[in-house]
Amino acid sequence: MSADRGTGTGGRTVAAVHGRRAAPAEPAFEPGLVAALREAYSGAGLAELHARFAAGDGFADAMMRRVIWRALARRCGPGLQVGSGACFRHIETFTIGSGVFIGAQAFIQGRYDGTCIIGDNVWIGPQAFLDARDLVIGDHVGWGPGAKVLGSEHSGVPADRPIIATDLEIRPVRIGDWADIGTGATILPGVTIGKGAIVGAGAVVAEDVAPFAIVAGVPARFLRWRTSSDGERHAEG
Repeated sequence: MSADRGTGTGGRTVAAVHGRRAAPAEPAFEPGLVAALREAYSGAGLAELHARFAAGDGFADAMMRRVIWRALARRCGPGLQVGSGACFRHIETFTIGSGVFIGAQAFIQGRYDGTCIIGDNVWIGPQAFLDARDLVIGDHVGWGPGAKVLGSEHSGVPADRPIIATDLEIRPVRIGDWADIGTGATILPGVTIGKGAIVGAGAVVAEDVAPFAIVAGVPARFLRWRTSSDGERHAEG
């Protein structure tokens, strides 16, 4: 266990946990169990089975959520953790990397003809909402509790119809490697967040964010560049 150190402002600094976790070892039995579930159940049957284990916090419930997600997804690496109450729609379109954490009551909404890619070692906080109909999240991304991504909006045309009756425009959202999305932030349709960028808590992001930029506010505005200890700006890309 690493010692923490004071910050001099009444807080303290401790070592990261998820972001520094070693690559998870896959239990020897798990691939066989995943294959057996796929053989024994239809997609609808697996979703129904998932409901039996969705709310529990014990070892067996967590294990069953993990293996059912792996059985349903297009592809899913080892080390997945799925919190209680987390749910999905059209998980058959998901590609999930290794070492991914999905917090309690998070909801990931795909689409039958959509694409959802979640990279390695991603941390998705509790009560997050991901419109994952055209979503790519890179590796080592932190997604704060309650943060949202919206991937679509109604056209509003023609004006003589209710907005919810007008066509839905799905726009791709891309979250670069190493980015961090703050608690309660909202990423709007069509936005790209660059590598290593930080989105502040509660921000509403309507425009692309450059690599290693820090943005905050409603609407989000550029604050400064992330810097190394020598004060130099990180290289982009």
